[in-house]
Amino acid sequence: MRAVWLVTGLGCVALGVIGAVLPLLPTTPFLLLAAFAFAKSSDRLHTWLLNHNIFGGLIVQWRRYGAISLRAKVVSVSSMAGVFVLSLALDVPPTLLAVQAIVLTITAIFVLSRPLPPT
Repeated sequence: MRAVWLVTGLGCVALGVIGAVLPLLPTTPFLLLAAFAFAKSSDRLHTWLLNHNIFGGLIVQWRRYGAISLRAKVVSVSSMAGVFVLSLALDVPPTLLAVQAIVLTITAIFVLSRPLPPT
């Protein structure tokens, strides 16, 4: 079972890194899942991810406080708005736009409702 968790963790890190550069793919959920998978499979990779200079802080803030930083909130909601505007520009069918609007709105509400980490 450790091998399954290890492969899951590695796959989630890969998706998280891709999501850091593509606005259509989220980063944080994949990194949180990777941290969980590494905790079950590899102490070394788990420690590496938690101490990572870019991604580690996001995971630690979420674990300790259930918090999302203001910068992450702004980037996240801006990306969601950008994706929706892109969909409008690409003339996506109205039904898909409606589904996208609902999903993005619910996701934005969740992100914005999380507390800020303590300073």
